[in-house]
Amino acid sequence: MPLDTNTLSSTPPSLKRRLASMVYETMLLFGVVFVAGWLFSTLLEQKHALYLRNMLQDWLFAVIGVYFIWFWTHGGQTLAMKTWRLKVVTTSGETLGYKKAFGRYLLSWCWILPGLAAAWALNAKTWMLVMIPLANILLWALTAYLDPQRRFLHDRICGTRVVRVADKPAPVQAAA
Repeated sequence: MPLDTNTLSSTPPSLKRRLASMVYETMLLFGVVFVAGWLFSTLLEQKHALYLRNMLQDWLFAVIGVYFIWFWTHGGQTLAMKTWRLKVVTTSGETLGYKKAFGRYLLSWCWILPGLAAAWALNAKTWMLVMIPLANILLWALTAYLDPQRRFLHDRICGTRVVRVADKPAPVQAAA
């Protein structure tokens, strides 16, 4: 179902706006991950951090995935995206289906995982353990400049785009 084009801006949001939204999203996800981790450790009586560690990681991966996929398929905006007036839609302007949202979620991990894998493969220590993943994040962010619509690589592959939501007009007050 196509969205009302009157509420969407034709120009893509700036890289700064999208990255600021991602930073805010990270802060909100801290609460989601905290509650999900607490539920996991309480229900499975996790008494040590290494006990069931891989299962906890899988659980958190699934919880974060449900968070994003649900919001993207139900209105196209996470809580942070609503604050920053951003919306994810298909290239034709429709709301994402579950398949596209799932693909976008999996590919969005490319922001971090290749850098972490490279740091692990290179046996990085001290400051290199931070610099390699940061370089990966920077390179992934710069992929927006390779696309005329300023889409990140994962959006281009999935056939999605992030658009700005136009400001709502101020309500008209009746004369007294």
